[in-house]
Amino acid sequence: MTLHPLPDSVGRARRWFRRLIAPYGMACSVEDCVLMLSELVTNAIVYGQSGEPWIVRVEWFREESSLRVEVHNPGLPVNVRLRHPDAEDAHGRGLLLVDSLASSWDSGPSRFGGTVVTFSRADAWPDS
Repeated sequence: MTLHPLPDSVGRARRWFRRLIAPYGMACSVEDCVLMLSELVTNAIVYGQSGEPWIVRVEWFREESSLRVEVHNPGLPVNVRLRHPDAEDAHGRGLLLVDSLASSWDSGPSRFGGTVVTFSRADAWPDS
């Protein structure tokens, strides 16, 4: 899925993910995955920057019983970092939420240029 870097794209990504994932009968919490996706898309929109028009790209993959979600943006990979905000801070909890809900997460250079941030959920689907 490709998204314009606009705030309403976060809701669009949530709806897209719910609609596409529904037929697969996930064993893990879809709402947890939607929350993590929302945080990564929000971060991509806020921190992804380019001097030219750009998009946020979202992809998801089933790898055996695991789910991997990737969010790509034109920002710099070095800008992705886990923060530990104070209670009064209004921002900075996105990756902290992802870190607590995902089996793992990572960031680095995107194959499209810029940055990719991923999260994985192990045992996302029941054994078949």
